[in-house]
Amino acid sequence: MAKTLEQTPILAGVVGHPVSHSLSPIIHTIWAQRAGIDGYYIPIAVPPDYDDFARVMESLRNVGFAGVNVTIPHKEHALRYADIVSDAARQPGAANMLTFSEDGCLAENSDITGFAEAVREKNSAPGTSALVLGAGGAARGVVLALKSLGLTDIRIANRTMERAKDLAGAFDLAVMDWKKKSEAIDNIDLLVNTTSLGMSGQPPLEIDISGLNPAAIVADIVYTPLKTALLEDAESKGHPIVDGLAMLMHQAVPGFQKWFGGHAQVDEALRAALVSELERRAKI
Repeated sequence: MAKTLEQTPILAGVVGHPVSHSLSPIIHTIWAQRAGIDGYYIPIAVPPDYDDFARVMESLRNVGFAGVNVTIPHKEHALRYADIVSDAARQPGAANMLTFSEDGCLAENSDITGFAEAVREKNSAPGTSALVLGAGGAARGVVLALKSLGLTDIRIANRTMERAKDLAGAFDLAVMDWKKKSEAIDNIDLLVNTTSLGMSGQPPLEIDISGLNPAAIVADIVYTPLKTALLEDAESKGHPIVDGLAMLMHQAVPGFQKWFGGHAQVDEALRAALVSELERRAKI
């Protein structure tokens, strides 16, 4: 017997260019299986220009997708395309979630809550001061997450001073000289790398963290490699660390709950599955 409309599988996905590297389909598939939900989360490669992005979004809405996560280079496109924009997406100027409904397309940003929750796992009261390395879109989300955690003394260091000043001006932050970043870590409670430095295939991040407060949290938003040289150094010195996988898992929660309607648990079993996949890919 054919399925009724109410019985059709729930459809969601992730769009980007490229998108084959995304771990999000694994996360959502595991949660759907745990909850016994008939649903599919599909990676969708979309060319980088806005017209292609808008055309694909219209197609997904027409075939009944509940929503999509959005990754590079489409986060600003998602904001432009949406009919309704949440404050969490408007403030950083980027969206990583689009939800489709009869009321229109809603743009949101769960990267902010994702990073905040990853930090809370290590310390629910992480302090008041932070140094953020980088001044791109990811840094904007991290700054907003830090503010939501109650940090009031946030400093920015970026290889291009002009971009650092732009971000600092937008969020009332202090600007530090990139060349003096190792000296700028005194008395901070949280160090966050939002740059690509230290990522597989990229130059290393050169920073001396020996002067860092022993209780300070050190975070890196990349997950290839899962443990960057910065995180390895921090861990060897006894610092609590937050890797990019923690942020990825937590930022996936709002989308799954909104589109699939099930419980989304971030736990060691989920992490183990993702680590196993990363190890498998590293061997290819």
